[in-house]
Amino acid sequence: MTAPNNPAAPILIVAATPQHVEQIAPLFDAYRQFYQQPADLPQARDFLTRRLSRGESVIFLALAGAADEALAVGFTQLYPMFSSIAMRPAWLLNDLYVAPRARSRGVGAALLTRAREFAVGTGASEMMLQTAVTNQVAQRLYTGLGWIRDDEYLTFMLPL
Repeated sequence: MTAPNNPAAPILIVAATPQHVEQIAPLFDAYRQFYQQPADLPQARDFLTRRLSRGESVIFLALAGAADEALAVGFTQLYPMFSSIAMRPAWLLNDLYVAPRARSRGVGAALLTRAREFAVGTGASEMMLQTAVTNQVAQRLYTGLGWIRDDEYLTFMLPL
């Protein structure tokens, strides 16, 4: 789905339910393609349906336009974690994507702000995210909203 041509169309951020999967899936598939994964819309639908129906993630969906014809223009997906140090919940902001035609309209900032409000409301100690080293646009958005780059810890991965 693409953003409406009207750049002044209002943006609404909603907490997604399994009923929103058809709107989120094309965005999720495009997000994965951005990270060099092959297109797979059926698998994207299945993955999102499982996460939402099992309560394994929280997704916020950005909708643009009037309520009766709103188009999905972005999403963010959070996964629960826990901080042993703080002994409190924490959230991994794992995915953030805004459709190309909706970029530079504040959609990403609105999604990040809503995710922050949600995390604060759950009593979380922090939110964490990772992004590609080359994704300078996203990095400027994050730091502009108060996210702090971690230069103290290294991330290690174990492919399975």
